[in-house]
Amino acid sequence: MLFKILTYQNTIISRYILRNLLVYFSAIIFIISLLVFGNQFVLTAQESIEHGIPFKELIPLVGFNMLRDLPIIFSLSFFLSIIVTISQLYKSSEAIVMNSIGLNDKNFIHLIQPMILISFIIVFFLSIFAVPWAKDQKSYEEDKTLNASEFSFITEGKFESFKDGDIVFYASESNAVNTDGVQDMEEIFIYAVNNGKPIIVLASEATKYMNSESKSVYLRLKDGYRYEGLPGSENISILDFNQYDLEIVSGEAQKSISTYLEIEEKTTINLVIEGGALAAAELQWRISQPISIFILSVFGVFLGKSSPRTGKGINLIIGLVVFLLYNNTLLIAKSSIENEQLSPLIGMWPIHLFLVLFLFLFYQYREGKITNSIYKILFFKPLKR
Repeated sequence: MLFKILTYQNTIISRYILRNLLVYFSAIIFIISLLVFGNQFVLTAQESIEHGIPFKELIPLVGFNMLRDLPIIFSLSFFLSIIVTISQLYKSSEAIVMNSIGLNDKNFIHLIQPMILISFIIVFFLSIFAVPWAKDQKSYEEDKTLNASEFSFITEGKFESFKDGDIVFYASESNAVNTDGVQDMEEIFIYAVNNGKPIIVLASEATKYMNSESKSVYLRLKDGYRYEGLPGSENISILDFNQYDLEIVSGEAQKSISTYLEIEEKTTINLVIEGGALAAAELQWRISQPISIFILSVFGVFLGKSSPRTGKGINLIIGLVVFLLYNNTLLIAKSSIENEQLSPLIGMWPIHLFLVLFLFLFYQYREGKITNSIYKILFFKPLKR
């Protein structure tokens, strides 16, 4: 049975369909990759300008981001290429002729089986091995450039907000971050709110550093004044200081962010050994990527069936909606497992099972087996003697 499933049909029809599928897949994945790469390139260039980091040091991040997103890009491209391939067969009435000689949806799935298996192996390798490695390398590169934290670099001459806008910070001059994550600044202005009262802090110098124990990010202000209350009010308080420490990023916030990132960077074997909700969520997400290749491939064959009078592109739009719903539902389930709102034993498996059941029932309906059964139940009456 296994050899029968894996048999490659070397026929004119199979070669024709596989060739078309490969051409459409190459074109679609090139276009989608180009769009994603262009977006990553622009964001990296903006990040380089804003943070004053040499552009060449951020270029590796673009490559790692592309490798990180490659399983999704590959799955979407393969899914859409199947829809386009089957749809074009119906548009040119070639599929009508194939149907007349006994080739149906089941046979189309069997004909493109080699591409499905190859795609499954590629996505499996990417999601299980390549993507965790890319995320780990990206984190390593960020440690060297952005100091592993989006809060670590403060740009001179620009107002920046921290703690969800509760603190607004401005520095007229700012030096580069050193290897210890320390950054020196001059001519500081800070606006904050404490129990409903506005606070304004002015300082001639400041140093940003991270507390090694709490992992919180602080500003150590020197030689300045602290004004609490509105100017002109009776309750205004003025304090001059030689040194004043202000927390701008909570260590707990950074710890929660780094925990999620560390899980995503771990190898699949380490996830299995470690266990826990976070590891289970990440492990099931990685396994779901190759599983989705099989489900989306069958979906693509069904969605590709159309009549010559059907509007162009309607099947692709439906395919995009199906892919987004499927992928976003998996992400919601992943988040629920991470937050311990959903048991890892249940996890993402019901989503795959639901789609498999839906495809089975849809196939039975398209073959007329369900309608025939309903017709027999509703209209069959035993003959009276």
